[in-house]
Amino acid sequence: MTRTDLIFTSGGTRMSGWFYPAASAADALAPVVVMAHGLGGTKDSGLEPFAERFAAAGLNVLLFDYRGFGASEGVPRQRVSLDGQVEDYRAACVAATAQPGVDPNRIVLWGVSQSGGHVIKVAADRDDVAAVIAVVPMVNGMAAARHALPLHKPSALLRSTATGLLSSVRQLAGGAPSMIPLVGQPGELAALSADGYEEAYRAVAGPTWRNEVDASIGSELGRYRADKAASRIKAPALFQIADFDQAAPPHAAAKAAFDARAEVRHYPCDHFDIFEGRDWFEAAVDHQLFFLKNHGLLGRVIQSNDVPATS
Repeated sequence: MTRTDLIFTSGGTRMSGWFYPAASAADALAPVVVMAHGLGGTKDSGLEPFAERFAAAGLNVLLFDYRGFGASEGVPRQRVSLDGQVEDYRAACVAATAQPGVDPNRIVLWGVSQSGGHVIKVAADRDDVAAVIAVVPMVNGMAAARHALPLHKPSALLRSTATGLLSSVRQLAGGAPSMIPLVGQPGELAALSADGYEEAYRAVAGPTWRNEVDASIGSELGRYRADKAASRIKAPALFQIADFDQAAPPHAAAKAAFDARAEVRHYPCDHFDIFEGRDWFEAAVDHQLFFLKNHGLLGRVIQSNDVPATS
């Protein structure tokens, strides 16, 4: 699949993206899918298979790294600014609609995990967004924290909280952030340490991915409420929920989907099982294409009996 490097600016920072032109399109101008990863992810870590399927189906795609991550510039490195990432998404939309062959009034916002929440916030109150796809979305930070409590040892939670507070204090004093692993084994100090998560994340990790993140991520996530913007989405939305998700609470995603008047697909799997090479990738991507076709973004409107059979 042909792609080109694309540099754009967000908040004064040079951002790195990959632009995939539509392989073929029914119209002279085709919609564009704007994509980014979840917590600590990079564009070379498991998102390319989705982007390639969209481009092959007749959509333009812009896949990008957030500030401070992957090939994008920005300091401090590996620090998650949720507001900054939402700003990056909006800047990516501007860059995407400036590319040749793109219909500027048909943006498809695609997000997975943390970015599944970001696309909700970005889509709210916009008229140029034609569709929203939120894949195993993390929409409520406090709900995620409560969801994670039974999965972590109290000692690990205390260490994580203390390290995060220390990182925040050090940065307020002009120092460098304290870092913790992004993923680790159960019981270890890490942002994500549910059973199997380290192996699953490393399986999709690309060359620019780093297994570290600013320890203050806990306080950043605690105030995150993308679900509050769900009712203001005007475009058709698809929420794909992993019913056994240990990272993004399924019940919180379902409530946000209801507020967004979204179509919902459920999968009997965990958070990372929708990536290529796992059991539910094909079902997840086929449902995304089915959704886009039914809303007129891939040419003909298909009938319900054309959708691939899944649970």
